[in-house]
Amino acid sequence: MPKFDIENWCKIVQDHKITFSYVVPPVVLLLSKHPVVEKYDLSSLRMLNSGAAPLTKEIVDAVHSRLKLKVKQGYGLSETSPTTHTQPWELWYSTIGAVGTLLPNQTAKYMSPEEKEVPAGEVGELWITGPNIFRGYLNNPEGTKNALTEDGYFKTGDVGYQDKDGNFYITDRVKELIKYKGFQVPPAELEGLLSSHPKINDCAVIGIYNKDQATEVPRAYVVPSSGVEGGKGTEKEIVDWMAAKVASHKRLRGGVRFVDEIPKSVSGKILRRVLKIKAQEEEDAGQKARL
Repeated sequence: MPKFDIENWCKIVQDHKITFSYVVPPVVLLLSKHPVVEKYDLSSLRMLNSGAAPLTKEIVDAVHSRLKLKVKQGYGLSETSPTTHTQPWELWYSTIGAVGTLLPNQTAKYMSPEEKEVPAGEVGELWITGPNIFRGYLNNPEGTKNALTEDGYFKTGDVGYQDKDGNFYITDRVKELIKYKGFQVPPAELEGLLSSHPKINDCAVIGIYNKDQATEVPRAYVVPSSGVEGGKGTEKEIVDWMAAKVASHKRLRGGVRFVDEIPKSVSGKILRRVLKIKAQEEEDAGQKARL
């Protein structure tokens, strides 16, 4: 396909009896919710492998409940040539939410902001070393210096943790974490929960600065399900629903905004910078209206 289209994808799977497909989380979300999926036989698929962004348990559960499709994850970056982790097929559900175990000939660890290694179960930034790690950014010595340590570790910029069995988890990008009063809130975690709401087709979460509280607060941008009115009543319903499911610092104190679509890259990653520009424009418009 020259670009992704959910109906074309389903038709290709059905017609060619595809058994395995690489996908991104927004595709898994579409498979769990889009009505056109019901028209096609996807039973040939033995496994889907998701990458490019964190995939939450809620979305995996939703697509398996609807279509009985199995979804595992993998992880890697261009700088790591690329794959560093993958979930074994047989562990797709018992380690749901993990990106898998470390592939051979590498060493990895999670590091605190003070650049000290954290024990299993604690959150930190993932660092990786091995023969697959790149030598540096072309004509960018400063970028290379910031990305590589003297002993050869690559600072991935991704946040997560490792469990006692050696399974790695990625919760979000360091730069995308929302800083609320000293707490770090991963947007992908909130997006996974929101995606399971029956009145939400798609969503994205960003941090917006709240002057009254002098801190960032989480705000959701939501594409409502067909036939759902995106008004104040629906906003309150979603905010209250989330408040009952998350810790206090993860609540949607920035509210909910309803949009026609969530901006995404070709690979399916949410373009949060576009939403941040939109949020700033809304703030500027609100200030002008108050003058």
